[in-house]
Amino acid sequence: MAALTRWLRRRLVVIAAVLVLAYMIIPNIVVIVYSFNKPNGRFNYTLDKFSTDAWQHPCDVAGMCDALGLSLQIALYATVGATVLGTMIAFALARYRFRGRPFVNAMIFMPMAMPEIVMAASLGTLFLNMRVEFGFWTILIAHIMFCLSFVVTAVKARVMSMDPRLEQAAQDLYATPVQTFLRITLPLAAPGIAAGALLSFALSFDDFVITQFNSGSTVTFPMFVWGSAQRGTPVQVNVIGTAMFLTAVLLTAGGQWIANRRRARS
Repeated sequence: MAALTRWLRRRLVVIAAVLVLAYMIIPNIVVIVYSFNKPNGRFNYTLDKFSTDAWQHPCDVAGMCDALGLSLQIALYATVGATVLGTMIAFALARYRFRGRPFVNAMIFMPMAMPEIVMAASLGTLFLNMRVEFGFWTILIAHIMFCLSFVVTAVKARVMSMDPRLEQAAQDLYATPVQTFLRITLPLAAPGIAAGALLSFALSFDDFVITQFNSGSTVTFPMFVWGSAQRGTPVQVNVIGTAMFLTAVLLTAGGQWIANRRRARS
């Protein structure tokens, strides 16, 4: 018994990490398995027979691929908008002192601190009072506002950790402000900007609450899945979920591989 206790103590961190990883991965594995399930009713909640029909015809479900394309489009535009605005705000907050800076810092974190449904209802009320027609543009504006705080947080943390002496050295070597920014500042801040952009894309693509309050009759992929769950879940939903999961894994692995190669070269 004492030997078992010592063994558990030495490997407690590893065991905890494996359990947490399994807790996170098992739902994705279930989705992958059910993407190869043969349709067997409205909800397809029981494994019946192995089949690749859903993979061969992922757009057979009416409206699903249209909703998926719309979600990808909104997520891409929201990522670009939130990343550009958030990066500028992060540089301003990290590098400059101005009147009202503490207030701006507090307001930036408000969307992250408040419940998502509060922001969704507030934006919906604003659009109603302004008599703005709900649809693509209201969703996009809401998503940019929601993602902005996450980009500012990621980029600001990176900018504050940068060594200002590198930029000063570039200026001593007669680099112009534009050259210093493009060749020194921007590459150093790139990891934070990339992290904020990826986080924005993920948050925008799978958002349901804010979209539900500001979409009108427009249907995004999360809203399509929510509606399907009430009428009957097609197997193709699991196919799309599996494809998105594998894409994210490949992108992450590719980014890690590139980072390791750069680290090895340096």
